[in-house]
Amino acid sequence: MKIGVVSYEARGSSYTASSVVDEDLVLEEILNELGVNFKFEIWSDDSVRWENYDLILIKSPWDYFDRYAEFLDWCNKIKSLGLPVYNNIDTIIWNSDKWYLKEIQEKGYPIVPTQFIRKSEMPDIRGAFHQFETDKLIFKPTVSGGAKNTLKILKESWLENKEQILSLIKEEDFMLQPFVKEVAEIGEYSYIFFKENFSHAILKTAKSGDFRVQHFFGGSIQNIVPDIKELTYIQKLVDEFAKNSLYARVDGVWIEGVFYLMELELIEPYLFLFTSDKARENYKNALKEVFK
Repeated sequence: MKIGVVSYEARGSSYTASSVVDEDLVLEEILNELGVNFKFEIWSDDSVRWENYDLILIKSPWDYFDRYAEFLDWCNKIKSLGLPVYNNIDTIIWNSDKWYLKEIQEKGYPIVPTQFIRKSEMPDIRGAFHQFETDKLIFKPTVSGGAKNTLKILKESWLENKEQILSLIKEEDFMLQPFVKEVAEIGEYSYIFFKENFSHAILKTAKSGDFRVQHFFGGSIQNIVPDIKELTYIQKLVDEFAKNSLYARVDGVWIEGVFYLMELELIEPYLFLFTSDKARENYKNALKEVFK
């Protein structure tokens, strides 16, 4: 079996921090240990002959949101080849735009309250403060990563952001959400699953004075051990929306016993493999199943 591992142009240089392990390198180690024939390929490289591979493993196309139309074309090209892809290419396409959260919400799962705003549609900022009963809003693209083009908007000064908001909304769809103080005060939870089985969980906490929990903005990471009630609920999300997936990461916040989903990462999540030997071993075992 010949395996094509999907990466991006700036592999190893951006979207990572020196204090966090490059998971492409971890995956490379695991694939060598498994003795499989593989090669890392850049998804946007037109010279790659994807049809020469028996299986495509999508790991880190981390610039897809910067060149989204091109990425969707690539996905459809891969789909036309009929090759096995992990995660499934239809899942990748669905998960690449956060409008999927609306679908999850419509099926009865709480998400952070959200206004979804189409490109060139002026958001009702003033009304959102009232609707969400908040003095702070978060404005971010539905196709994004790493807090790109994410704004924190304050009620008393939101007009200062108006021109920037108008400029951004001309380019793409956006989401408008209340600022969730629990994310800043407690943190954002991530539950990682391999082959629909729970592996490990972490809590991401923003640095003092910030609201972004990503490690490249100075956020901290700690292992947590979820209780049965937490896992039972998270497992339901995975069972319904991440069927037959090699990997899934469920991100959200707990507020008064209710889990509010922020993201269901099925496309290119950082898997926090460095947090424990168990995490790495669970990933390796899941890959073994895929390669059988």
